[in-house]
Amino acid sequence: MGMDLTLFMVNWGQLSAFPVESRIGRLEVAWPGEFGDVHDGGPERAHGWRWPPGQAPAWCAVYSFLSTTGAHMPYVRAGAAWADIRPLVGAPVREVTDSFLGGLIWDGDQVDAPAVVGGGVFPPAADRWHPHVLLVCLPEAVAGKARAWERVEPYLEELSGAFAIECEGWAGRPDTFEDFVALLREWGEVVAEAARRGWGLVGLP
Repeated sequence: MGMDLTLFMVNWGQLSAFPVESRIGRLEVAWPGEFGDVHDGGPERAHGWRWPPGQAPAWCAVYSFLSTTGAHMPYVRAGAAWADIRPLVGAPVREVTDSFLGGLIWDGDQVDAPAVVGGGVFPPAADRWHPHVLLVCLPEAVAGKARAWERVEPYLEELSGAFAIECEGWAGRPDTFEDFVALLREWGEVVAEAARRGWGLVGLP
């Protein structure tokens, strides 16, 4: 069994009001008993944004990806695919796609192990193989990614040739170009909604 990714959209003002050492716990408490449902598989699995139960105004939500079952590996594979095909893409599209995917599923120095993230928002993990946090995207960074996504989306189909050359049939890459694009479109939905609210993103294992 591999690592999972639970992706939160978070009201940053509310999160910042909690002490750094208690922020992960606060996110987990906001979703008691819900994580099993988020990662349930099957064709009828709910996808999209899910909000915690209760009457109080929600300060966080969880996104359940349709194109994965909650596992972290599909995001790693998609990031590796972008690393493979980006040298074949024209500079304008490459730069804006780097801006969109950077810190979400890809980093310039991406390796098989997850990067140590936190940036002072969360306590640092002592072991990069067992991180406390997989992804932190501040609201201002989310806004930039939403703008980048608007520029990337019209060019997605143009990546098919590069994908066929560098990724099709290779282990550790998305099974098909359609799978790759579907995951990117879901990330586009995620950043667009978070940017609309002025919220940030947090990914927990």
